[in-house]
Order: sequence, then C-alpha cells, then structure tokens
Amino acid sequence: MEDKLPKALMIQGTSSNAGKSLIVTALCRIMRRNGINVAPFKAQNMSLQSFITKDGGEIGLAQAIQAFAAKVEPDIYMNPVLLKASGEQGSQVIVHGKVYKTMKPKEYYSEREKLWKAVTYSLDYLKTKHELLIIEGAGSPAEINLIEHDIVNMAVAEYLNAPVIIVGDIDRGGVFASIYGTVKLLKFHETLIKGFIINKFRGDFDILLPGIKEIENLINKPCIGIIPYLKDAGISAEDGLSLTSSINNQISLLTGTIKIVVLRLRYISNFSDFDPFKIEPDVELIYSLRKEDLLNADIIIIPGSKKTIEDLKLIKELGVDELLRKLSKNRTEIIGICGGFQMLGKTLIDPHGVESSLKEIDGIGLLPVETIFHPYKITTQVEGYVNSKPSITIKGYEIHMGETSGEINLFHIKRLATGESIFDGATRENIWGTYIHGIFENDSFRRLIINKHRVKKGLKPVEFIFSWQKIKEDFIEKLADNIASSLSMERIWRLIGI
Repeated sequence: MEDKLPKALMIQGTSSNAGKSLIVTALCRIMRRNGINVAPFKAQNMSLQSFITKDGGEIGLAQAIQAFAAKVEPDIYMNPVLLKASGEQGSQVIVHGKVYKTMKPKEYYSEREKLWKAVTYSLDYLKTKHELLIIEGAGSPAEINLIEHDIVNMAVAEYLNAPVIIVGDIDRGGVFASIYGTVKLLKFHETLIKGFIINKFRGDFDILLPGIKEIENLINKPCIGIIPYLKDAGISAEDGLSLTSSINNQISLLTGTIKIVVLRLRYISNFSDFDPFKIEPDVELIYSLRKEDLLNADIIIIPGSKKTIEDLKLIKELGVDELLRKLSKNRTEIIGICGGFQMLGKTLIDPHGVESSLKEIDGIGLLPVETIFHPYKITTQVEGYVNSKPSITIKGYEIHMGETSGEINLFHIKRLATGESIFDGATRENIWGTYIHGIFENDSFRRLIINKHRVKKGLKPVEFIFSWQKIKEDFIEKLADNIASSLSMERIWRLIGI
C-alpha cells in the first residue's frame, strides 16, 4: 500500500435512511477482502439499537455490524457519541461508551466543543490503528440551520480532508433534486464531494441514464454507482442488520408454526434481539399489542425499553398486563428481556427519578423479583450457561439502569467487563426473564425454546440448528458482492489512492 493513501472515505446521505449504513458495511468488507486494515466510524449516532464492546462500552449497533464486516473488534472510538432518545427528557448522551448526561437539543448544542473533542480524539486514535476509515455521516449534511453545530458530517470530512460520496434514495422520490440541493447547499465544502450514488433503484436503467447525465453536468460530479433495491437485505431503519427471507431453507418440508409476538412498545430498544427467530422456518414472528395476536401466540416477549416505566404504564392502559396474567395460566410462554424482565416483577422502585417522576410502580407480578433503579448504567458482555442445563451455553450483553433482586437463578454468567460471576434472570413455570441481550443469537438455546413448543403441539422436535453467526457472515458477503457490482470500484480505489 502506498504511503500517499488517504486515511478516510466518507459516505454521506441526502437524508436519513438513504442507505449510508448499508454501503459503509459493504465497503468495510470489500476493503478487508483486498487486504486493507479498515475500520468504520460514525461520530454521532442516534439509535435505540446499541451494542456493548468487550471493555463494557456502549456504541451504536450499526457500527458494531460494520466492525464485524471489517473483521475488527468493535471499539468505543468507532462511535464516540451515541444519542438514545428519552422522550420529553431529551436524549441520553453516551460519550466514549459511557453515559455522560441526558440533554435536550439546546443543551446538547451548547456542548458542541466538548463533544467535538471526543470525536477528534477518536479519529486520531483510530488513524494510528488502521490504514483506512470508512466514515458514515448522519441524516443530511445540508441542514443549514444546524451546520454550526455539526460534529458528524462535513466537520469530520474537513478534519480528515476526506473525500465524500453523497447517497440519494430514489425509492422515496425526488432523488435528483435532493442530490442537487445537497451539493449546492454545501458550496463551501463542495471540493470535498467527489461524486454521488443513487440507491434503492427499481426499474429500467436506460430510462434513468438521461437524468444521471444531466445531474452530473449540473453539479460537475460523477455518478459512482446505481444500487438496485435489495429486498430482504440491508440495515434497518434503526440501524440493525435486517435478515428475513434470504435464508436457504434447509428443512423445507418442516410442518407446524410456533407463533411469537413481541410487544410493540412505544420506547422499544434493541429489537434486533429477536431477529434470529426470523431465520427459523417453523417460527412466525410479529410485533403487536393487539389482543387477537396475543391470544394466538405460543410465546409472548416483552422487549427492552428506553423508558421502562412509561412502557409499563402503556401496557397497563391497554389492559395487556391483565391479559398476560390470564394467558400465563393457559401455559403461554411469557419472556421478558431487560426492561421487559423488570416489568414482569412485582415492583419497580425509582428513588432517584432515573426513569420517571414516579417513585414506585407495581409490575405485572408474574416473577418473584423487584427492581430498584440507580443513576449508573451496567454495560458488559457476558457468557455462561443455563443453570438447570449447564450443557446449554450462552453469550450476550447487558445494558440496563437498575438492578433486580429476588429469586435470581436462571443463568450463571460471567461479566467480562469486570470478571465477576453472578446469577441472572428469574423463572417461574412458563414465565422467565433476563437482562441478557442477544440471548436468542445462541443457536442451541433458541432451538431448545422452539422445540419445547413443537413437542407441546404434538410435533417432532427439529435436530437441525441454524448458525446465526454463519448466516450473518454469509449476508455480509452477499451484501458486499451486490454493492461492489453496483459501484464503480475503480473510481473508489482512485479516491482512496489505490
């Protein structure tokens, strides 16, 4: 690799959800395939989908996925600022993996310089560890009312003198106007913009080409690629890996369906926890609060929540708590993950006002535990086993405010960030809860749960086990192939000096 190689390539979008995360993921894998020590970076991410690094830091899940694509360990410096929306309170601001404070927009913008130092420190650190950074912008870089507060788009590109590619989403309409407007509004940074990509295209390329030529002339920037609409392949709106029907079904004659309903909470977080069920051909997974769906479910899951008490109040307002208590007597399996685990207990106590103005609220009462919220946050990867079946091992991670006490005995785990060994989770008959995110990524454990319901329905258990990790890896490889074939990689190699 030549010494003149720039340290970065930046992907910005004309809007949120234009496809930046997907393209950065693919480019990380493409670069890695070519022997480049590459890492992803996003200065500021706003998402309730997060991941815990090995040292216990919290970053956006999208950056963790991009790190996997780059075949490097996810690092807190890959996403130095993470914002987690907390309703009227504003957003919880996480800096270098740890909670900084909860702020409303004006307060957040007033701390721009302090946050910018965290961004530049991270960039300088990553430059010493990697040959190339593939950087993702946020939203649109052309929000001219916010440019003076920018720490994630052109400010980053200028700091690194990084070439920028603008991505436009043709599926939402107005792609030529959005590309033109973005470039023209960024006239003071225009020299850094080296081209554009049209994403999510469906239709006849010949019909599109006249528009491509016209916009190239208008902005004096080349089209670097046209990416077709990739069905069932991408990064979801909340920055999680979206895998659905692209699985090669190896048990196509499988009979019977296990119905799983995840409660569609208002402040649902880390809903990617349940994606592994999508690869199972004998599972139907939906998100719902409808009584009809809950009555027909074999398994009901209460997911994590950024505002546990507020979502518990919603459950009570809708009468879902009463329904869950009735269904628990009918042997419906009811599972709580993180905030959902807390809700299943007897009481939630919040003496410091961490979650809400309520000091105490009754839980759903299906598990013999209670939770007390503390101002600090527990963030760690974990590994261990099912207490009653030590042969079933599990891995995952914790992200939660509050600690739960009572009959805690479901899993025996080691917290990797601290080295301490503890028990986690509680169970009572057909009801259980845990703090472990990613629990269903454990293939044997996931199949154990599904097979229990197959047997209950008089169906044979399934011995074949899908590997979630292999399917994620295959997906990233396929994504990289699709993106590489859709872009002018020669132009991109030139931009990064190869």
